[in-house]
Amino acid sequence: MNAIELSNVRRTFKEGDNLVHAVDDVSLLLEKGEFAALAGPSGSGKTTLLNLIGGLDRPDGGTLQVDGQATGRLTDDQLSELRLRRIGFVFQAYNLLPVLTAYENVQFILQTQGVPEREHRDRILPIFEALGLKGLEHRFPGKLSGGQQQRVAVARAIVGNPAIVLADEPTANLDSESSASLLTLMAQLNQDRGITFLFSSHDPMVIEKAHRVIRVRDGKVHADERRSPVA
Repeated sequence: MNAIELSNVRRTFKEGDNLVHAVDDVSLLLEKGEFAALAGPSGSGKTTLLNLIGGLDRPDGGTLQVDGQATGRLTDDQLSELRLRRIGFVFQAYNLLPVLTAYENVQFILQTQGVPEREHRDRILPIFEALGLKGLEHRFPGKLSGGQQQRVAVARAIVGNPAIVLADEPTANLDSESSASLLTLMAQLNQDRGITFLFSSHDPMVIEKAHRVIRVRDGKVHADERRSPVA
């Protein structure tokens, strides 16, 4: 079973009197355990593709399968359940809840999944340690640096043991050192846990680290390059 399958997927938006083909007849297959990047300039369709794959939006045409499920056949509730159980999201703007501590932001996923509270610390604390967040559990997002907030977002994305992590421009707000550290950690999670990672990015550092680069322009896939990972 593949992680992600797209067949002739389309998504069109209306802007004034014009139709914008944000995703234009895209077919794509990602195997389980891939570490891949959607590369392209702003407006190329990368984020729209991620939103379609993650079930945050629905296509106008074509078919999508995510973790073996045909998303077009799912109700909104079933799609929400798929996102909760099988997909982790890392957003460009972090999307942390400002009134919750770093620990509570991550814990929220386990609470939503119905994981018994007695298991929370054993699930969360090792992730915090692995991501260099030990000692920051009780800080609120406003008291964390951009790199630390992004690491909390990664912790939140993986704590529920997803099959797939989708990351939209994960290094956009980080300096080069924080970006390199974050990508190394994600690559390690990919290797150790077998999580499928799909990034959208125009950051050369992200593209260099990816094992596969899918180049997108004007809503279409223009190139698909598999290569050996860069250490």
